[in-house]
Amino acid sequence: MSESGASGPRWLTPEERRAWLALYAVATRLTPTLDADLFKRARITLFDYHVLAMASEAPDRALPMSELAARSNASLSRLSHVVKKLEGRGWMERSPSPADARVTMAALTDGGMAALEGLAPDHVGTVRNLVFDGLDARDVEDLERVGRRILARIEPGIDPVGGDLA
Repeated sequence: MSESGASGPRWLTPEERRAWLALYAVATRLTPTLDADLFKRARITLFDYHVLAMASEAPDRALPMSELAARSNASLSRLSHVVKKLEGRGWMERSPSPADARVTMAALTDGGMAALEGLAPDHVGTVRNLVFDGLDARDVEDLERVGRRILARIEPGIDPVGGDLA
């Protein structure tokens, strides 16, 4: 959507430009760094790990594929591909929902839970080292607040942490 008007484009101020370049650098470097770390440890990506983690937090470690896609910030086709890969490793399984056979459920297996529990301490340590160890409590609050506000403009209603978007 264009923000330009009759007077021309609304260029970024020097402060906005610096903030944008910092955000861009984080967005383009953090995921590949975490991907490389997880790939070295278990030959999975950050997205694979996130799918496992989201399933692990669900009741009975199972969710409808559409819900898991929403929680994973993914399209259903991308999620389906990843769940198939994780099924091949014995970490997830798909089955029809007992409540509605039209709905496909994705469940974390015991093997998947064990893999996640084995990976989580080192992964969280890496996230803490790269992101949180350099921030104070106020920075963490600001990071969540700003992240939510940006996400609300990209995709209104998206809820990255399971709370209200305010």
